[in-house]
Amino acid sequence: MERFNLSTDGELVHRTMHETWLKPNRRAIWFACVPPAVLGAIGLWMVLGSPEADRYVWRGMGAGLMLAAAILIGMLMRQLLRPRIAYRDGRVLFYLRSGPPVEVPAQFVEAFFLGQGPAKLPGSVGKREETVNLVARLSQRQTEWAHQVVKPALGHWCDGYVTIRGTWCEPLGSDVVRRLNCRLNEVKSAEDEEGDR
Repeated sequence: MERFNLSTDGELVHRTMHETWLKPNRRAIWFACVPPAVLGAIGLWMVLGSPEADRYVWRGMGAGLMLAAAILIGMLMRQLLRPRIAYRDGRVLFYLRSGPPVEVPAQFVEAFFLGQGPAKLPGSVGKREETVNLVARLSQRQTEWAHQVVKPALGHWCDGYVTIRGTWCEPLGSDVVRRLNCRLNEVKSAEDEEGDR
């Protein structure tokens, strides 16, 4: 996927967009939008149905609730656009933390496979709930990629193994793993062919 942008001096600049390999869990994100939507509805009710005696106080509080709800929903909608794994310009992008993704050269990613581990669901402290996880094995020779700091709810990165919690990505199965490994092999083969030229 390619796109072109205008630079500050009016020149056309070529930029490559990422290719999504693993999507987020859209159902969980939509479900998480329900409480802020309820909060916004309460705020709207406070703005429209405020009693005459304290009209400005109620309207101010209602407007504050609506603003907070809009910000929360906006943050959640942004998560719909952020994949868990993507590919761009010879790098596999792991979106497992706030801010920019961890970018690993594709040739250092060896394979994807299924695993199992703790679900890390909110409110499940002390409970041992398990989920299917996706694991990416990285080259053991590339020690700079052995450990990265990631958000624990989204995954774990240790000893060259990147674990993506299945709770927060699209449903995992053997078809997803097959698709990921196939696409990984395709991009690595394309890079090898370019290197041979």
